[in-house]
Amino acid sequence: MTMIMERKFQPVIIFSFSRRECEQHAMSMSKLDFNTEEEKETVEHVFRNAVLCLNEEDRNLPAIELMLPFLQRGIAIHHSGLLPVIKELVELLFQEGLVKALFATETFAMGLNMPAKTVVFTAVKKWDGDSHRYIGSGEYIQMSGRAGRRGKDERGICIIMIDEQMEMNNLKDMVLGKPAPLVSTFRLSYYSILNLMSRAEGQFTAEHALPDMGERVSKLEQEVALLDASGEAEVSEYHKLKLEIAQLEKKMMSKIIRPEIILYFLVPGRLIKVREGGTDWGWGVVVNVVKKPSEGGYLVDTLLHCSPGSSENSSRPKPCLPRPGEKGEMHVVPVQLPLISALGKLRIAIPSDLRPLEARQSILLAVQELGNRFPQGLPKLHPVKDMDVRDSEIVELINQIEELENKSIAHPMHKHQDVDQIKCFERKAEVNHEIQQLKAKMRDSQLQKFREELKNRSRVLKKLGHIDADGVVQLKGRAACLIDTGDELLVTELMFNGTFNDLDHHQVAALASCFIPGDKSTEQIQLRTELARPLQQLQDSARRIAEIQHECKLDINVNEYVESTVRPYLMDVIYSWSKGTKFADVIQMTDIFEGSIIRSARRLDEFLNQLRAAANAVGEADLEQKFAAASESLRRGIMFANSLYL
Repeated sequence: MTMIMERKFQPVIIFSFSRRECEQHAMSMSKLDFNTEEEKETVEHVFRNAVLCLNEEDRNLPAIELMLPFLQRGIAIHHSGLLPVIKELVELLFQEGLVKALFATETFAMGLNMPAKTVVFTAVKKWDGDSHRYIGSGEYIQMSGRAGRRGKDERGICIIMIDEQMEMNNLKDMVLGKPAPLVSTFRLSYYSILNLMSRAEGQFTAEHALPDMGERVSKLEQEVALLDASGEAEVSEYHKLKLEIAQLEKKMMSKIIRPEIILYFLVPGRLIKVREGGTDWGWGVVVNVVKKPSEGGYLVDTLLHCSPGSSENSSRPKPCLPRPGEKGEMHVVPVQLPLISALGKLRIAIPSDLRPLEARQSILLAVQELGNRFPQGLPKLHPVKDMDVRDSEIVELINQIEELENKSIAHPMHKHQDVDQIKCFERKAEVNHEIQQLKAKMRDSQLQKFREELKNRSRVLKKLGHIDADGVVQLKGRAACLIDTGDELLVTELMFNGTFNDLDHHQVAALASCFIPGDKSTEQIQLRTELARPLQQLQDSARRIAEIQHECKLDINVNEYVESTVRPYLMDVIYSWSKGTKFADVIQMTDIFEGSIIRSARRLDEFLNQLRAAANAVGEADLEQKFAAASESLRRGIMFANSLYL
């Protein structure tokens, strides 16, 4: 830190990956002072004005008073566990250049646009809830990106403190790697199901999903069952050889169609084979080659066998293949190089004027005549013997193709081909391929993905009385539709089984705090008697709901569900605050950070307002008043102090 200040690299942000570490690092700077006397006076003036928004009893809290000496020396801490007023004060002082060294967690780099000249990483590993891992590339970019201020610094400085041996590949991945892809973590919840059901008037559970694809799969499977399977093994083997040859030829052509190789052979009259996706246009005749710089390639004007009325002209229908039994016409069609699947050895003399239909039809007759003369297929240009291609990769592909062709010729099916049998097998292969594609689409469908879970969760909702047998949302379900801060099933169960009725509004606030996610306390929880019984009722209800979900084939561990849903760490704190206890006394009841307590209290207030709306929706006026009173009892003092930004 001394080196950074001596070289004028301040302001600096020192990133740590835990709140405790932030505070420990700041404490270790107790002997350093980075501010002038004038800056210290300014800091104290801003500090005293900022705390005026608090009640007098809250201004002397240890968490507030202990921060002033650090701020006066140009040192600050920023993490989610701080009091909101302190976090905002630190942000304001940092923007004004009165904080020279800021010890922060990575959240400071996420939502705040507050760059510094230098960024320091105190470690390269972080705890992610499961294990200690190296920080990802995206995390590194986000934090290191805070180094360098526009218009002030020529460059930002990033310092990484490595306290253990680190492989070069790990460091390279962290600094230069690609950010982790965004992966959806959408979870199907009862809240979303009930809201969809209530909007769809009970029709959401109807099996309308993917009916056409399902019917199509059934029909295709029936067709496969009817297709003749005699001699299928031999046909399959022969067909597989042909497919392998076709794939290798396709790979070879992808290399031959490079302009520097193929253009020399695309002369007028050359026969070329054209394939566009799954459409085989057969053999066509080259008319001309046109360079298209704007499209970055070449177009080969080719006479192709098309359906009558087709034309390359945009005012007439787009060229398409003739229907079975249709005579068709030859039309000039622009063909891109990648669509050429084969080059023929043969050339045809083409008329100088192709506008008359008779001239084009004479070409069609010539191509058909060549097809009759070469029933095994028109001869193709050999890349090495005819085109003088010396590329080693192409030569290797040719050798593989010739080896497979020899196997194909030696196969029994080659000499004694049963055309109908081969066609039957090819049709069966096509149908099976289509079935697999349809099934893949059905599996990938978002509704199909959640179909089983939706069915099981609907069973849970029926058992608990949220919906009826027809999927129509009932009174309990309408209450759950209004709750998304806490576990909607559990809290509505408490509303309808009378648990809240026997409690006063202070106990209600304390019990409702168990639904709010937050920091865990490491201390043993000791509850007063007026809270122990409600907590037991809550845990019993949670266990019952977990068991019902397990019975309905949801992947639920009963004990884990109860532990994750019921969080009693702030029950005593909230109960005392609701009854008027000072904040200074409340924070002595737990080891949870002050800022985390305030954040949980504000979320609890939001949750109580949702409960009030739910009680109103089901006509429970007494409960509505109780939830309103519980909310009101929280809204005082430092817990709900106004922001410094307002």
